[in-house]
Amino acid sequence: MTFEELLENVRGKMAEVDTSNQPFLAVQVNITGKDGGVFYIEIKDGKASVEPYEYNDRSCAITMEQAKFLKLIEGKLDPVVAYTTGKLKVEGDLGKALEFSKLIKK
Repeated sequence: MTFEELLENVRGKMAEVDTSNQPFLAVQVNITGKDGGVFYIEIKDGKASVEPYEYNDRSCAITMEQAKFLKLIEGKLDPVVAYTTGKLKVEGDLGKALEFSKLIKK
């Protein structure tokens, strides 16, 4: 999957998530390996945005390989297990990363 296809996949997933009562959250996602890149997911005023840019005032940043990130957003990889086994790295507020993972599991 190309990076652009990944972005479209994430945009589709975030369109399905109810963010109406979600407080502000900005997560930068760093995808490593072939077809890697950087994008952010921002939830603001009840709307989710997914854009291919770095987010300087982010709540947290997560770093993963593309295949593992896809499993994460599909609910096939538990974020806590991924973090404790080193498949997921978090920079910044770990609580916000956990909040994000709960949000995408819904």
